[in-house]
Amino acid sequence: MEEVKVYSEPVQYIKIDLGSELYGIDISYVDNIVRPQRVTRVPNVAPYIKGVINIRGEIVPIMSLRLKMGLEEIEDDKRTRFIIIKMEQYGKIGLIVDAVKEVVTLEEDNIERMKYDSKDDTVHFVMGVGKVEGGLISLLDLNNVIMEKSFKEE
Repeated sequence: MEEVKVYSEPVQYIKIDLGSELYGIDISYVDNIVRPQRVTRVPNVAPYIKGVINIRGEIVPIMSLRLKMGLEEIEDDKRTRFIIIKMEQYGKIGLIVDAVKEVVTLEEDNIERMKYDSKDDTVHFVMGVGKVEGGLISLLDLNNVIMEKSFKEE
């Protein structure tokens, strides 16, 4: 009997810089990409939540992806961007990234899924690694990125 291959649709990812690493964010979650703007601080929130911004009358919380992932904070520069993502269960959330590179399209067979030990209770921000021209990009699991748990929590 012949094996039936199931082909899934290729997925587009927006390639971002964060520290010395390249990451990919599934473009279907991206609502907008904006230049940094004034962030209004909010008291009593996790250190990686920088505050909120107003985008076309909508209040959007802004999160430092660097701090969330355990990297040191740096000053915003001309390459810094806020990526506004929209998720059903959380609404809109802005992620501060060092730079936005380009959009890449990945076929399922160019993605290596990460396997984690179920007894390992650390938060995993990467769901897989995509093979693109010129190297690899770590594909972010936005559900884990946005969850309350932080990289540095014990």
